[in-house]
Amino acid sequence: MSPQSPRRRIALGAAALLAGSLAIPLSAASAAGTEPDLSGSTLFVNPFSTTLEAAQSLSGQARDDAQLLGSIPSAAWFTQGTPAEVQAAADLYVDRASEVGAMPVLVAYNLPFRDCAQYSAGGATSTAEYEAWIDGLVAGIGDRPATVILEPDGLGIIPHYTSINNELEWCQPAEADPATAAADRFDQLNYAVDALGGLAATSVYLDGTHSGWLGVGDISDRLIRAGVERAEGFFLNASNYVETERLVKYGTWISDCINLSQNSWWQPEWCASQYYPANPADFSTWGLSDAEYDKAYADTGVTRDPATQAHFVLDTSRNGQGPWGGPDAPYPGAPEGADPEVWCNPPGRGLGERPTTTTGDPLIDAYLWIKVPGESDGKCYRGTAGPLDPERGMEDPAAGQWFAEQARELIELADPPLAPLDCHVSWDTAGAGKAFSAKLRVDGASGLPLSFVWSGDQQAAKATHAAVSQTGHVVTVTANGSKPGNAPEVVLSAKGSAEQPWIFWLDGAACTSD
Repeated sequence: MSPQSPRRRIALGAAALLAGSLAIPLSAASAAGTEPDLSGSTLFVNPFSTTLEAAQSLSGQARDDAQLLGSIPSAAWFTQGTPAEVQAAADLYVDRASEVGAMPVLVAYNLPFRDCAQYSAGGATSTAEYEAWIDGLVAGIGDRPATVILEPDGLGIIPHYTSINNELEWCQPAEADPATAAADRFDQLNYAVDALGGLAATSVYLDGTHSGWLGVGDISDRLIRAGVERAEGFFLNASNYVETERLVKYGTWISDCINLSQNSWWQPEWCASQYYPANPADFSTWGLSDAEYDKAYADTGVTRDPATQAHFVLDTSRNGQGPWGGPDAPYPGAPEGADPEVWCNPPGRGLGERPTTTTGDPLIDAYLWIKVPGESDGKCYRGTAGPLDPERGMEDPAAGQWFAEQARELIELADPPLAPLDCHVSWDTAGAGKAFSAKLRVDGASGLPLSFVWSGDQQAAKATHAAVSQTGHVVTVTANGSKPGNAPEVVLSAKGSAEQPWIFWLDGAACTSD
């Protein structure tokens, strides 16, 4: 039996992403019209992301930190808007990914009664409105490669739901009809799975919670009811901190539980989990649950087959140091038993594994940064009246806003360690209107090529001491032999509005910039 949900919160991302994106290094991804395949593809970096947007108003170490984190692929969150608005935003985002042959990761987060109408409340107001919004997202993606993380908390928090353990869950919003709310949630997710999964090159992953939350049988039953057999699989640990080794076990057990339940007389409630026979507090005992799955396969005659079982992805954006245990005692002013909100901007956390689609495990398609690291979980009061976070002695930024102090912690405590960017680009612009020139100077590394992405319809014309080429929105400045040295200075002439790119890449490696 699983414990009550820890009520983790999702920091909302931008509703619409209206700028270009780039994957570095550039490589070919699946062509439009092919079967979806996240595993092995190049993940997409957005050079006009909310992270790099935050960097524009920062200076010093805080700016360098945001630019460093912005150089690493994170998911893009689509959280609101009309069907037409989400279509336009998704179309632009996926188009820019296709332009450089990369795999975009989109988070769809707009269910009715999202987050049980609490901290991250919002979402569509009805099933019909949600389905229309999903149709807009589908139209925006089209037949180009994409990966969709479908509704964090969507299966972990279900309004008026009675679990596989015959327990009525805590999420009981008064505005939701107790007789239909849970069934509506499954109808909504099944609709989204079919609509998104019906696209030519889109992989869809449903909410699989994490190993500190639901038991394996409970979440497997929910995934089956939500249509996981028609999706690529499920995602784990979105916006949370659970260690990767625990998530790998948990995800493998879920995949096995689904496989056994769908291909034999086996029932999800019989599946071993982190709670039994394993001890959730003692990872050394988790092999006991492994043995139970071996026995279940032997008893049913079902065969493990990673090629056909549900796959999964892990959010490793903040799990490098594992979860925070909370304070030893309530904070001054907080009552006994007050919620310490261990999910909310916990101190002393670090980045986890870098995003990759090469995991070495046939069931794990990717380690992803689903949560955008460095963005606040919200204003954390931890049982006090606020407005200060008593753990940090400061007022935390609102959900989704940049949290420079936390970003520094995540980088300092990253496991594996994260090196700073080792080159710097200065960009000085002259001119306005229909044409401009920009002086570029690269320090801290040798030579060219230097790449960046225009935000709009700008067109590079020529460059001094270098050659310049442009494909779509991507500009590459290469040496022409007339300007040797380790700190090249180039004057670039271009047409269009004089806007500085937010990030540059020197021979494929990201640089900080003024």
